[in-house]
Amino acid sequence: MEKVEKGRCTVEAKGHSSARWLACLCLAWSLPALAVEVGIAGVFPNKALLVIDGAPPKGVAVGQKTEQGVKLVAVEDGAAVVEVEGKRRTLRVGQSVVSQQSTEQNPTLTLSADAAGHFFATGTVNGGTVRFLVDTGATMISIGASDARRLGIDLRNAQVGYSQTANGNARVYRVRLSTVRIGDITLNDVDGLVHEHDLPIALLGMSFLNRMEMQRDGQRMILKKRY
Repeated sequence: MEKVEKGRCTVEAKGHSSARWLACLCLAWSLPALAVEVGIAGVFPNKALLVIDGAPPKGVAVGQKTEQGVKLVAVEDGAAVVEVEGKRRTLRVGQSVVSQQSTEQNPTLTLSADAAGHFFATGTVNGGTVRFLVDTGATMISIGASDARRLGIDLRNAQVGYSQTANGNARVYRVRLSTVRIGDITLNDVDGLVHEHDLPIALLGMSFLNRMEMQRDGQRMILKKRY
């Protein structure tokens, strides 16, 4: 049995074969030009289950286009690449982005909370992919050591400090991130902290969020770029 809500997919599985993929979380993406909302309920080899405007999941093969104009371009690494009006998006299973709306000057991003009330977003730092937890209690964007190496962040001239953690004081390096992009929102020259040890997940802190208009609406958080 499947339940689909607009902007979120919740699934109740019956049967072993369904349970293997029904653990996948739903991702939804709003296409402002066409007012089409696209979500993913599951992915298979060369096929994905798309949820469009809250309708029941529909199996779409790679290369196929729906009547709403949504084309499934590829399925790879647990994610689906969809195309609408020539614009492609990679929708990763479990990503919390519900919708993205863009204007040239003030792009807007809408995030959906998970079951625990946390907001997650997948973006890029200096061109490399990063998974973020939105954390208004974090002064800056915080990144673990291995992520920093993967992103090519240079620590040689970084300012060294210490941060209080559950395991005591930890060394951190203050850096300037050239670009941080989430959805259609791009910021340049953003302050960040690199921890000497790995973090479970990168934190999207106030050095990014302070440059947004933030609005909390139930299970949604709307971010609008100010400058």
